[in-house]
Amino acid sequence: MEREGKVYFIGAARGGQRCRTIPPMIAHLRGTLLAKRPNQAIVETHGVGYDVSISVPTFTEMPAAGADVALHIHTHVREDALSLYGFLRLAEKQLFEKLLTVSGIGPTLAIKILSGMPADEMVGAIRGGDLARLTRIPGIGRKTAERMVLELRDKLPIAGASDTSMGAPQASPVEEDVISALVNLGYPRAAAEKALLAARSGKSPQSFDLLFREALGSLSK
Repeated sequence: MEREGKVYFIGAARGGQRCRTIPPMIAHLRGTLLAKRPNQAIVETHGVGYDVSISVPTFTEMPAAGADVALHIHTHVREDALSLYGFLRLAEKQLFEKLLTVSGIGPTLAIKILSGMPADEMVGAIRGGDLARLTRIPGIGRKTAERMVLELRDKLPIAGASDTSMGAPQASPVEEDVISALVNLGYPRAAAEKALLAARSGKSPQSFDLLFREALGSLSK
């Protein structure tokens, strides 16, 4: 059984009622890599060890245990826990989140899909409607492959073409803080990243305050 990265919160609910769902709040994680396996990494940040689910491509590119590592994080909220999914490359995280929009694909299956085929090849197979290639990925049957093609074909970039979403430059720690702040205000991650791109376009590195105000202004228009 595949393990999912989790951060648990323990607390009493009033009147025996269930606690409210906690909104996603972790978008980036930087710290010391304590251990890694093909589907799991343990990253220590400020004395806290985070159990993060990862794909095979992220595993193979990770440094050895004991080194510093930075991961783009997708936080999956459940009733009793937050499950963390980490990616070294922002483009892989964005493809993971696109897979989650496909009916029948949850985060555990999406990680398996990303582990079964390089991201650029998968994009080409989806855009080209190559069902035979997609069904060679473990866990993907014909119906799931058909849904991937139907629901994602027009949402993925053409191979080799520049794209502000899938091919966006990696964000700096300050920029990740801006994105995280915008997400915490209720804006979708994709919209926050697009606003950040507009705020930093053609400009030298800026402070958190300046980037945040400009990105928020862009979202408010």
